[in-house]
Amino acid sequence: MSEAILWQPDERMRRDTGMARYMAWLAAEGYGRFDDWNALYRWSISEPEAFWRSIWRYAGLEAQSPPERMRDDTPMPGTRWLPGARLNFAANLLRHAGGALAERPAVTAYAEGREPLRRTGRELLADVGAIEAWLRAQGVGVGDRVAGLVSNGYEALVAMLATTSLGAIWSSASPDFGVQATEDRFGQIEPTVLVAVNGYGYGGKRFQRAEQIAALRERMPSVRRVLVIRQLDDAPLPDGEHYVPWDEALAAHRGSEPSFTPLPADHPVYILYSSGTTGRPKCIVHGAGNLLLGHARELLLHGDVQAGDRFFYFTTCGWMMWNWQASALLAGASLVVYDGSPGHPDVGMLWRLAADERLTHFGTSARFIAGCRKAAITPGRDLDLGALRVVFSTGSPLLPEDYDWFYEAVSQQVLLGSIAGGTDICGCFVGSNPLLPVRRGEIQSPFLGCDVVAYDDDGNPLRHERGELVCRQPIPSMPVAFWNDPDGARYRGAYFERFPGVWAHGDFVRFTESGGAVIYGRSDATLNPGGVRIGTAEIYRQVETMPEIADSIVAGRPVDGDVEVVLLVVPAEGKPLDEEQIATLRRRIRTQASPRHVPKHILQVDDIPYTRSGKKVELAVARLLQGERDVGNRGSLANPEAIDHLVARLEAEGLLGG
Repeated sequence: MSEAILWQPDERMRRDTGMARYMAWLAAEGYGRFDDWNALYRWSISEPEAFWRSIWRYAGLEAQSPPERMRDDTPMPGTRWLPGARLNFAANLLRHAGGALAERPAVTAYAEGREPLRRTGRELLADVGAIEAWLRAQGVGVGDRVAGLVSNGYEALVAMLATTSLGAIWSSASPDFGVQATEDRFGQIEPTVLVAVNGYGYGGKRFQRAEQIAALRERMPSVRRVLVIRQLDDAPLPDGEHYVPWDEALAAHRGSEPSFTPLPADHPVYILYSSGTTGRPKCIVHGAGNLLLGHARELLLHGDVQAGDRFFYFTTCGWMMWNWQASALLAGASLVVYDGSPGHPDVGMLWRLAADERLTHFGTSARFIAGCRKAAITPGRDLDLGALRVVFSTGSPLLPEDYDWFYEAVSQQVLLGSIAGGTDICGCFVGSNPLLPVRRGEIQSPFLGCDVVAYDDDGNPLRHERGELVCRQPIPSMPVAFWNDPDGARYRGAYFERFPGVWAHGDFVRFTESGGAVIYGRSDATLNPGGVRIGTAEIYRQVETMPEIADSIVAGRPVDGDVEVVLLVVPAEGKPLDEEQIATLRRRIRTQASPRHVPKHILQVDDIPYTRSGKKVELAVARLLQGERDVGNRGSLANPEAIDHLVARLEAEGLLGG
């Protein structure tokens, strides 16, 4: 049974959103007249060539040579998109910079420890041209890699656009990564140039990075030059012939224009990384035209991003949401970016930014929204958020109670769009839809062109039941390859081994009677007590809505051929839970979920391990419970010290496996 409707599109949204305009355009261009969303979705699956051709044309994507067709006939995973096309990624993202955005802010950048930067489209074009010329002067050419150890600021966008303009490949990580974690990523792709900040601010503190940059360059002999951004005025720059200040590079090549070198559509544009908590991260290669086509559908239609909008996503440069955010330039939207803590000086800071900058689109994580709920803030009552149309949430399943908080405390007029996909596709399979209602606890719909269903263990489609999220047709944003995987064996093994010819995404999902989706967490972290599959999100919903609990993580401990559920909780405000509160927690899980969901063990801990993109590291905890003391790449964690605490805590309780 479907959950209660919390939001409905009004007449204006049914008429003026990107999705509505697209449907009107389809009718005018002879593609067909679709009476409702369901008819449009069915057409996007049954007629993929016509559908993706319509996206190419509607979005006005630019190419020196147009594609012969949208995709060839090779089945997944070898499908090739836009054969015959020659285009440039940066040219498409910057197509409005010399026009509608020429004299308007194209990028507004906020950061802790730095004054805000505002740059027009004309200034952005000029800076991209200058940095591209500097890169060429260092010998960077087509197919070379440029790595960015950068904060989410203006310079990161300029460096990415300059890199992709000349046909090189961009790859970035957050500057709070340690030297080893950074080398684990960039060392695999052997960059020619490293772009790095000299420091950053977070939570009211300042972190210098000159020593780390120097250590990293020593470990990566492929790096010829390091382009250093002065993020912190009072922090030193690395010294030596290998290091060039950002301002010096700009000044040396001022007046150069971007080349916008045309290349085949599947030419690599980004290398992204899996979280790497259980080993060296996978290097996931995405194609330029492929992402343009996929992001145009996601942002212009499902995200309702239009020319003149002001688009914000709280992210770091080590998370694919940074790459997704950058593609909002496709629509002629202005980007507002922020680097720093979302909770400094308080959890309402980003909402004040939304009001001050008149944001139309605000992107964040489910964890942030849960934190706002627990802090009981009311940004919609305290601030003018009248410009806001869409709020995106991703990173983990959004709890039903978080929907409640949003529509009570933020706005009843704003679309709360929970979106889900991942680094693997640098985009989404399911998510927001401005033509459909928002139902409590549900993602609104699949994305157009995504033939997604739930499979049982034998590969049979399930109807309104939980199963593996799979995609039965190729979509353009699937990777073109993994780096250093010449025969494609690792790529096939990652997504196509379980169900041949079908992408298995690794999420546990149920598609509802209303056409929406509920995601229960990663399927490889799914619990199986007594042979019954349980999604971790089902437990989090009951645990993290208790005011006595600040955070939690759950994993399975194998015992005698079965699985015991182990729940670790962080008490709110450091106040330990008493026996009565723990008993209440068990009763709540039993009555609101099921007896099988009730943990065998509930332990109170100081902290929960997270990746740097804000995802709970359930698999690392599961490895500890299985007896593996080495949880993998600790450098990929935001708080690796949490693992040491968990090891001691589990060992004291006799729960450390092995």
